[in-house]
Amino acid sequence: MEDPLLIVERLKTHFPTRYGTVRAVDDVDFEVYKGETFGLIGESGCGKSMTALSIMRLIPTPGNIVAGKILFKGNNLLKISEEEMRSIRGEEMSMIFQDPMTSLNPVFNIGYQVDEPLIFHKKMGKKSIVERTLEMLGKVGIPSASSRRGNYPHQFSGGMRQRAMIAMALNCDPDLLIADEPTTALDVTIQAQILELIKGLKEEFGLSVLLITHNMGVIAEMCDRVAVMYAGKIVEVAETKELFEKPLHPYTRGLMMCLPKVNQWQDRLYSIDGTVPNLVDAPAGCYFSNRCKQANKQCLTEKPPLCGEENNHLVACFEQMKK
Repeated sequence: MEDPLLIVERLKTHFPTRYGTVRAVDDVDFEVYKGETFGLIGESGCGKSMTALSIMRLIPTPGNIVAGKILFKGNNLLKISEEEMRSIRGEEMSMIFQDPMTSLNPVFNIGYQVDEPLIFHKKMGKKSIVERTLEMLGKVGIPSASSRRGNYPHQFSGGMRQRAMIAMALNCDPDLLIADEPTTALDVTIQAQILELIKGLKEEFGLSVLLITHNMGVIAEMCDRVAVMYAGKIVEVAETKELFEKPLHPYTRGLMMCLPKVNQWQDRLYSIDGTVPNLVDAPAGCYFSNRCKQANKQCLTEKPPLCGEENNHLVACFEQMKK
């Protein structure tokens, strides 16, 4: 297999608070290969979005990346200047955010905002920029693009705003697209359209996609490989089919059991007992140990490493290591 486009190694992103340090991203490792869609899944607050913002070096204050490497095309993004990072951000890697209404600037029209990456990164004349933007707006399914490029975000529906965000993200033809919950604020039918759009554009542009979601159905539909995240840590990594057929980590199995089954009557949906640990005062051992029915003394005192070899299926669980 060729070298990965993106390698995240032992990434740690912390937030100091009056109560202590929140370990939002805690020793995270994964790779994204050229042309693949890699999924990052977990419940709200587990660190998925903060991982994406760390890769883009857009951590909000007072957060800091305190350790690790982010290798993109072999270059460590944590070692380059902010000016160099700005030249990469938007041109070589782009990001779609959760809520396009808050991501788009309400005082600039859609055309100008989709033009902006070209204005910043490309030496193109105004006419060429407008032509490129109209082409991209057409590709993402915005009808009558020439007349609608002058509209403002509030004049677009949620789905149309997300399409405009995708056009803006892809206007400079990046190698990596980070999609952070791109369908969260949309209704179900529009969600399906946006996912199909991303899938089609991935093939057309030869993109690699890092897709962040809490929806197992989206993972099954879109991703080649997937990492499961819990309390700031990666607990399992596998090919998507392998993960659904043979989930190994107790948390992953719990997520699968929470899914409603269409062909089976259930008096009530399954839920995982307990609560997520306080990341200011994190447990000494496995972060899932307080909710795991298989936990033993080792789980309470030691952190399990992410390891495994069969079918590139990795898991952080002492019980699985014994098998």
